[in-house]
Amino acid sequence: MAIAALRDEVEALAPWFHNIDLGNGIRTAPDHFLGDYPQFKFDRFADALPADLTGRSVLDIGCNAGFYSVEMKRRGASRVLGIDADDRYLAQARLVTRELGFEGVEFAKLDVYDVGALQEKFDLVVFMGVLYHLRHPLLALDLIREHVVGEDGLMLFQTMQQGSNAQMDVPEDHPFYEPETFTPPRYFDDPAYPKMHFIERRFSGDWTNWWAPNRACSEAMLRAAGFAVEARPENDVYLCRAAPVPYGEWGPTAVYPARGAAA
Repeated sequence: MAIAALRDEVEALAPWFHNIDLGNGIRTAPDHFLGDYPQFKFDRFADALPADLTGRSVLDIGCNAGFYSVEMKRRGASRVLGIDADDRYLAQARLVTRELGFEGVEFAKLDVYDVGALQEKFDLVVFMGVLYHLRHPLLALDLIREHVVGEDGLMLFQTMQQGSNAQMDVPEDHPFYEPETFTPPRYFDDPAYPKMHFIERRFSGDWTNWWAPNRACSEAMLRAAGFAVEARPENDVYLCRAAPVPYGEWGPTAVYPARGAAA
């Protein structure tokens, strides 16, 4: 009866994007189009993270059904907080942690743009599969770096990427009156130049997929927000460490022009 009741709970919270094994033959998304997701993806870069997180705090931004929150708790993190703006995802995450015996994981409804309300720095921030769903992706990275990543903290980051994986040396400055800057084979038309592709309508049937950077753009955005890329264990996955924020002379009103100095 307990197994049947759990199946009913899982079905009541459908659809699920995390296909999590709850035991007793129950999976949250058995017909997931990607199969055993995100487990199979995590298996490919899990070794890039510290195996022992004892005594460390973790913030999982856009936690969805809590897969990464659970995995960080498995590694011994003293505190794991998962945040999401979607009530259904938070309900899924609470069910998963309850059934897997990780009820010590905390969850809260919070938007990525409001992470400053936490008034807390974390040793590790997990920011997986969120950036390309945001209307203001660079602002989100700025706010994460400013408010929730500790001074020597890490961020596990993933974003959808499209286009070239090549890199190029970008000049320190682009002269305004230099026509060749804008024409092949120089800079902007080079496939290796940092580019963010804007998706006006839908990608894979999802209208919330707004952006698809190339690799050079992902890494440039991370650097611009004050993150140093320490490892790229997968093509679209980056392990970053907090670094001095460049362009600091701009000041907060320049970094957050739409929000003002109070941001």
